[in-house]
Order: sequence, then C-alpha cells, then structure tokens
Amino acid sequence: MPEASVPESSVKSLINALDGFLQPFYSLFGYAPSHGHAHMYVAGRMQQLDRRTLEPIATANGVHRRPLQMFVGAGRWSDEPVRELMCHKAAEHLGTPDGVLIMDSSGFQKWGTESVGVQRQWCGRLGKEENCQVGEFLAYASPKGHTLVDCRLYLPRWWAVDPDRRAKTHVPEDVEFCKGWELGLDMVERRGAMLPHRWVLGDDAYGRVVEVRKRLDNAQERYLLEVPSDTLVRLRPGDKKAQRVDEVAKSIPSKQWSCIRTRDGEKGPIEVRAVKMRVTTGKKKEERRRETLLIVRNPKTGQHWYYLSNAKGFSVEKMTKAAACRHYIEESLEHGKGEVGLAEYEVRSWVGWHHHMTLSMLALLFLAIEKQRLQKNPRHHGPAGTSRDLTVARAA
Repeated sequence: MPEASVPESSVKSLINALDGFLQPFYSLFGYAPSHGHAHMYVAGRMQQLDRRTLEPIATANGVHRRPLQMFVGAGRWSDEPVRELMCHKAAEHLGTPDGVLIMDSSGFQKWGTESVGVQRQWCGRLGKEENCQVGEFLAYASPKGHTLVDCRLYLPRWWAVDPDRRAKTHVPEDVEFCKGWELGLDMVERRGAMLPHRWVLGDDAYGRVVEVRKRLDNAQERYLLEVPSDTLVRLRPGDKKAQRVDEVAKSIPSKQWSCIRTRDGEKGPIEVRAVKMRVTTGKKKEERRRETLLIVRNPKTGQHWYYLSNAKGFSVEKMTKAAACRHYIEESLEHGKGEVGLAEYEVRSWVGWHHHMTLSMLALLFLAIEKQRLQKNPRHHGPAGTSRDLTVARAA
C-alpha cells in the first residue's frame, strides 16, 4: 500500500541504521561469527515471513539453520550485559524525567509439555487457564516512545522442584521458584537506576501485594499500583472499621470528582472522572501505613479503577494521567508480538527462551528509536509514521 510504504532510500537507511544500532552490542555476543548471527536474527524479527522462527529466517538469508539455532538456543553469551546496554540505549534515545516503568505479565500458548516452564496456568492474553509459558515483563515509556526493556520467565513451583525437567531444559542451578511479583520487583530494582522515571506502575497482580508496595517505598520508588475493588482502607487513621474501596467510591459526592482528559484514544479524547484521598491501609495495627487512594471512573461505562500510591503532593490530574500510562506496556507487548514476533519461537531451553526474548526486545527498541527519528525528520526519511511502517520497510 502506497500510504504504508517507505522510499527505497529510506529502506537502505534503515538497513544501515540497524547495523549501526547493533555495533555496540556485537562484542557482547562473543566471537566474530556470532555478530552475523545476531544481526540476522534481529533483522529476521522484522521480516514479513509466514513465521519468524529460526528455520524460516535462515532460509530467507540462504544459510543453514544449525549455526543460527545454536546461537539462539544454546549460545554461551549472557543476556544480562546485553539487556543492561539496551536499557542505557533506551535511556539515551527515549529517556525523560517524567518517564514510567511498567510491570506486567504475558502468556505464550504452547501445545507440548517439553518447553521450559510450560504447564496449564493463567494466560492473560487468552483470559483463561491454558497450556502456556508466562513471562514477567518490564516496559519503559516516555513522551518520546515506549518499549520493553527486560523480562523473566516464570518457572512454576512444580518445575522448580523437578530435577529431571530442570536438567532437560537446562535451568541454571541458582534459579529458584519466585512469584511473578518478585520477578517484577527484581527487574525494577535492577533497571530503575538506568532509566529516568517518575513512577512505577503495575496492575493489581502487584498492587494487591503489600510487600511490593513496601519494598518500592523503601527503595524510594514512587509507585502507583492498581488494587482490587475489595481492598480495605480506613478513611481516618483512628477508624476501627475498614471499608472496601468500591464502597468508598459509591459514597463520594458527584461534585468531588474531577473531570480529566487522560490521552487521545483511537476514537478521540479519553475523559474520566477521578478523586484522590489519603487513607490508612493494612489489616493488623502494626502493619498499617498511610497511602494515597486514587479512584478513576469511566463516566460512559461506569467502570472503576482503584490505585494505591506512596506519592504526596501530586494533583489528582497528574496522578490520573500517570495511571493511564499503564496501557503502554500492553501496547509494547502487542507490538512485540505483532511486529517482531515475540511469541514466534521454537526453543525449549531456559537459555533459548531468554536469548530469543533479548534479541526480540533489541528489535523492538530499534523500531522505537527509528520511529522517533522518522517523526523528527519526516521530510528526509519518508512518510513512515508507525513502527509497523518500519517493519514493512525492513522486509522490502
């Protein structure tokens, strides 16, 4: 389609840009042949193939699949240095002081039983329990763009204590069972200092866990986490009886709600009603602490969202707009699966899963940076306006 195409000069520019983007990473992949494998796989994530797995990528490039398969599935390079540099690049090109870090999980449906971490478990993308792998992801978003910056494979308890399964999929000895929120917190703690941000966001899988909020507060991270509707709070520190947050919402007079335009959606501006208040949380007296409760309501549907935060001195408007940024990790995951084939892999091992995700996130970051570059200088680089345009161009 002409409106979704990029001129030939821009295609060549993108190809050269990818090599330039990957140059600082090549030394982290080890010996020289691995550099070509890294370039081929990252570029392959952006090619328009029927399925962006190892064999189709190798075939499209006229090479045997085995070396590429070894590089991704069993390569001895470490993901951590690559992801660390990737975060620094994200900060360099996308970073702003008002950025946000966002935690979320995502499921990858699998039909077999041999892939690491696969079992019947909740798959958020499908909205039901399914045979799948689950990854915990961290996204970074700012006015300059958004991308995935880290991930961890969730290893279910039955996998973690099964030596035969661990051996077959090469799970490292030091990997123990961790809850999803623990993996999310670990990523925030590791990457927070690398990425300028004002807020840490997450859904109620994180917000409902008191330990998550306590640890973020102790780390001096400003959090704004969604909580379930049955979360109990006290409106005054001395109140003996706690109230559910959905009951609190019902008791708030209409004149106390602020009308806030959060962002522009596909069908126009998104407007909500919001209110905030200081509350006391914690069931036991020794566990009680002061937090800010933010309640957001969609006036058209009547749907409510509830958030707890350690923030003080922020207006209800700023907090509501920050809460609305959580959708960026959903967009990043959607772009990851649609534009760089995040869910298109046939590796079974622990190393293979993390290598695939690292290289896919590299491709996603490259697209985010190129999208920003094209938007800054559209006359020079052509009419591409979305990262999907860049994907089409790369495959030309």
